[in-house]
Amino acid sequence: MFEQEDLLQIARQAMPFGKYQGTLLIDLPEPYLIWFQHKGWPDGKLGNWLQLVLEIKINGLESLVDPLKEPVANPEKKVKKRITFD
Repeated sequence: MFEQEDLLQIARQAMPFGKYQGTLLIDLPEPYLIWFQHKGWPDGKLGNWLQLVLEIKINGLESLVDPLKEPVANPEKKVKKRITFD
C-alpha cells in the first residue's frame, strides 16, 4: 500500500543511478520503467516508488503529481528583446 508521502517522494526524488541519474522519478520515461518491470525492480523504497510511477504513467495521472514538485528557487525569466529601428 502506498502512502501520501510516497507521492511527494516520486515528485521530488531524483533517480540515483543509471542512464537517467538526476531525473525526477515522475519524469522518468515509461519505457525505462517497463524495462525495470521486466528485469526486476531495485530493492527497497526506490523499487516501490518506481512501480508507483509506472502505475501513474500507465493510467495517465502524471498531471496529479506535477503540483507536488518543489518550486524552482530562481526560475529563469525569459527576457524579450526589444527591436529598435534607427
